[in-house]
Amino acid sequence: MDDLVLHSLGFSLLLLLGLYGTGRIAYSIWWKPKSLERKLKKQGIKGTPYKLLVGDMKNCIRMITEAWSKPINLTHQIVQRVDPFTLNIVQKYGKISMFWNGKTPRLIISDPELMKEVLYNKQGHIQKPPVSPLILILARGLTLLDGEKWALHRRLINPAFHLEKLKGMIPVFAISCKEMIEQWKKMVNHQEACEVDVWPELQKTAKDIISRAAFGSNYEEGKKIFQLQQELVVLTVEAMRTLYIPGFRFVPTKKNQRRNKLNIEITSMLRDVVERKQNEMRTGQSRVDDLLSLLLHSSEQNSSENASSTKSNGLTIEEIVEECKVFYLAGQETTSALLTWTMIVLAMHPDWQEKAREEVLQICGKKEPDFEALTHLKIVTMILNEILRLYPPVIALYQQTHKETKIGDITIPAGVDLTLPTLLIHHDPEFWGDDAEEFRPDRFSEGVSKASKDHFAFFPFSWGPRTCIGQNFAMLEAKMVLAMILQHFSLELSPSYIHAPCTVMTMQPQHGAQVFIRQL
Repeated sequence: MDDLVLHSLGFSLLLLLGLYGTGRIAYSIWWKPKSLERKLKKQGIKGTPYKLLVGDMKNCIRMITEAWSKPINLTHQIVQRVDPFTLNIVQKYGKISMFWNGKTPRLIISDPELMKEVLYNKQGHIQKPPVSPLILILARGLTLLDGEKWALHRRLINPAFHLEKLKGMIPVFAISCKEMIEQWKKMVNHQEACEVDVWPELQKTAKDIISRAAFGSNYEEGKKIFQLQQELVVLTVEAMRTLYIPGFRFVPTKKNQRRNKLNIEITSMLRDVVERKQNEMRTGQSRVDDLLSLLLHSSEQNSSENASSTKSNGLTIEEIVEECKVFYLAGQETTSALLTWTMIVLAMHPDWQEKAREEVLQICGKKEPDFEALTHLKIVTMILNEILRLYPPVIALYQQTHKETKIGDITIPAGVDLTLPTLLIHHDPEFWGDDAEEFRPDRFSEGVSKASKDHFAFFPFSWGPRTCIGQNFAMLEAKMVLAMILQHFSLELSPSYIHAPCTVMTMQPQHGAQVFIRQL
């Protein structure tokens, strides 16, 4: 009898646990998404209906695959090719519309004033969305942090990117540029012109610059680390293009094992570089003149000033290692993409190429540009801003509501992804006029704030507290590289160039950037 009662109780308990588990699953994959959908649509927000688990991901992948399967004409009307799915949603449902990222609703905000409220959100109700574990293997630094940890890292890293500090890095930029120029001269080698795929060339130069700027005298070691990290990036991007299965990264496949090995090796090598630099600084053997030493100096200074605090006020070695990884990823990907599109577009528009060259030669002659000269390159700056508008390296910003929050007249519940579509807004005639799809650098002749009908419509480096910390670094680097190329070469688009912009981590030329270079 007792056994029967125990058996009955055990069965009832299992049944209850089963019902509870089923209820949790049903809530997660159906009731919660439908509840969020009702709350948004009740406020007049239109969008796609929820599809169990997959949402709109299949349709999104299909549209991107189709768009990327064929090139386009030589035009700056690139939105349909680069981000066809977002464009389709906005055209169909409006500038404030929604679709489904799996079982999470994603709200597109294509209104600069509402976007401003998102980026300047002071309550902390809007933060970065959860990040795929595949991304975390690349770096866990500033760009992925939130809250107090983000504030601490930002405050400690800021001094390394002050303009006064960056002035001292201009000669470092010049060394890498000179090496590239000399290499290009060898390629031309008395020929009338030489075809060069400038995409890998500019990636190589950007890597060299960030290696020198980040590690100073240890840049060769830094370079080796970054080469391994580039292999890790390729493997990670490849994994992200496939359907993500939770836990699959732990399965000991050949590529998973290689990713893990690379991560361990990179982290170990960086830790050695950081510790060695720390010791050199303490014994006076190293100057505080590169990004790593500036970061270490800022962190140790902060710890000393707050020694009485019970909290840790500096960064740990592990945290500095992660920030070094970010220096590389953000430091070379964005700038090399910007410079590559600049080469392509100036080859398409020889009139603006000549205007830029005349300005560079007038201000710098054939001498290496210094900081003062770079600040006076007005036409070059206008051109770079127009490239950032038409071909922004990062095509959208992503956020998520962690608590219910109000943006304009919209009350957004917790758990909603937000997309701020940089590319779409940068090409929108409402803000840029009927010539929004044309290359017109003179629209920036009176600065960024007067270039469009709403100055928040231009945000290649984001806006607000989370504006890209490396913005000044990237722009100075781009000006230096562009100025030195224009001093020595003219550019013409090769017939073999295929116009096919696409976005992997940044916007890139899918089939390379073939340009004829002629030595002047």
